[in-house]
Amino acid sequence: MRTTIAAAALADPDIAEAELIIKQCIHCGCCNSRCPTFDLLGDERDSPRGRIYLMKEMLEQGRPPDEEIVTHIDRCLSCNGCLTSCPSNVDYMHLVDHARSHIEDNYRRPWSDRLRRSVLAAVLPYPNRFRRAIALARPFRGLAGMLEAMGPLKSYGAMLRQAPAGPAATELTPGTYATTVERPRRVIIPSGCVQPVLDPEINRSTIHLLNHFGVDVVIPDDDNCCGALVYHLGRREQAVGQARRNIDAWHPRIASGEIDAIVITASGCGTTIKDYGHMFKHDAAYAEKAARVAEATRDVTEFLAAMTLPKPDKKLGLKVAYQSACSLQHG
Repeated sequence: MRTTIAAAALADPDIAEAELIIKQCIHCGCCNSRCPTFDLLGDERDSPRGRIYLMKEMLEQGRPPDEEIVTHIDRCLSCNGCLTSCPSNVDYMHLVDHARSHIEDNYRRPWSDRLRRSVLAAVLPYPNRFRRAIALARPFRGLAGMLEAMGPLKSYGAMLRQAPAGPAATELTPGTYATTVERPRRVIIPSGCVQPVLDPEINRSTIHLLNHFGVDVVIPDDDNCCGALVYHLGRREQAVGQARRNIDAWHPRIASGEIDAIVITASGCGTTIKDYGHMFKHDAAYAEKAARVAEATRDVTEFLAAMTLPKPDKKLGLKVAYQSACSLQHG
């Protein structure tokens, strides 16, 4: 795809990278067949190919993005289905993340949109705040329908409806969960943000399984959210700050040989942590450490698949259906 982005704009390494990605697109449309928003809405602007045209136009204009561009880029789910269907290997994932950051820096959203996004960025990545928000929302779940009928407050009603009706299971505390075997392997499961509050049983079950197969699990007390939540909101600096704290917490343990891997139980987080090397490639102080953290990161399914697991003692006769997340399939 031909571009006409101004030379002055290309001095920005992010815009220069975006231009190279855009140029790889050959307009074939293979991505459209894998895009859920295009399948649902049938609008070319809500397909990866259409969004690439809009992003190209946004960068070429040299002026703030307009409402049309922002609307269609906002609808992208970052499922990354287009990545695995593209014959030209267009790096859409990084392109749309750059577009979101560019929009965040150059577009003034309506007040209700700004408020909602600020609330999400200020609450979701922080477990203590998120826990308090859920407790506050629980008694008011009955008001969800009224808020959903109030236009600008519709999204708050939808969020209120999703608040858990009852208290979650007891959360895990930071520390080492050790197996009883001699000379065990040792991994980190990040402390995380949303998942450990909403469903701590996911990590508890993972620890039980890994311990059973001779793996010690460490939940650190000095890391935080992986950064994915705010990164996909276009808040790059906040995401980089969260990623930097994680690298500072995990890299010394990797470099010293204390741990063998960082095991991820939420694949959307894994997609972002595995991308730390790219996120920090222009940061002289963190590039090498970030790349090493990314290299050590494994989804729990990847980690288990690489182990030689014993055959079960008995057959249970169970049939299990499993649907992997889009971020695990494509990201």
